[in-house]
Amino acid sequence: MGRFLNRVLDLPHLGMGVSTEYGAFRSANALNIKALRWDHPAFAQFLEVGVSLDTGLDEDTMEWCKGGLPTTYHFLDINLDDPQDLDDGWLDGFRRMQSILKPAWVCGDAGLWHFGRRERGHMLLLPPILSLDGAKRMADGILRMRDTLGLEVIPENPPGHVFVGDLHILDFFAQVVERADTGMLLDAAHLAIYQAAMGHASTTGLDGFPISRIIEMHVAGASTSTVDDLEIIEDDHTVNVLPDTWTILRETVGQAKNLKAIVFECERNELQQCLPGFEQIQSLCVGSPFATGRSA
Repeated sequence: MGRFLNRVLDLPHLGMGVSTEYGAFRSANALNIKALRWDHPAFAQFLEVGVSLDTGLDEDTMEWCKGGLPTTYHFLDINLDDPQDLDDGWLDGFRRMQSILKPAWVCGDAGLWHFGRRERGHMLLLPPILSLDGAKRMADGILRMRDTLGLEVIPENPPGHVFVGDLHILDFFAQVVERADTGMLLDAAHLAIYQAAMGHASTTGLDGFPISRIIEMHVAGASTSTVDDLEIIEDDHTVNVLPDTWTILRETVGQAKNLKAIVFECERNELQQCLPGFEQIQSLCVGSPFATGRSA
């Protein structure tokens, strides 16, 4: 495969979409994806499907796919830096899902979905160790996975409350995407949580990040709580988007010349509650390459 900044020109512009995982749209007071697609099609141009092979795809996702509508595949069960995870069983399952979803690309939180042997329904999700060695292992895993799957594999900065390693998370992922020659899924909500936990300003580190490699962004709500006198921010996919998350999106979207997709992760909230968030995303993108649908 050629260099990513050439390959990215062949990736589809997906626009704005929503995320889901098994049963999300059937939970109490959840988003009605059909109504969103019908009444506000600009906000439901694609579906990012969180997939654990143990649970598969639910009825809502299957119906979306039967309509031939665009998707991305968001893995929930593989550690990118673990060669043993890309085993025959996982690959067989992935190919079954791929035949249904026909995803534009594969993406997912680049952390630890399990510790030790992968177990059914584990879904631990811890941040990676933020070191050069860790970045190299993750990049090697992305290269291996891309070559095996024949699809772009896009890492996402994961959430967390405690981070280990000597690199800023953006410096870590800059190393990952450059070494793996891949794109980046920048989760603005996760980054806002990291910056607050580390005592940084919301945009610290963005000036040194290769923003042209960002092809997808996520926006989601969060809530603050106190545990044993420690204030923590939970990534809870509500519609209560932090001001720092909006700042990160605003500062990034105008420079992200290859941005193809933005997801508002609000799947467990009623449609009317979600609309202001979609509208805010839309307004922040006015005049950007993303809004015009053209990569630079």
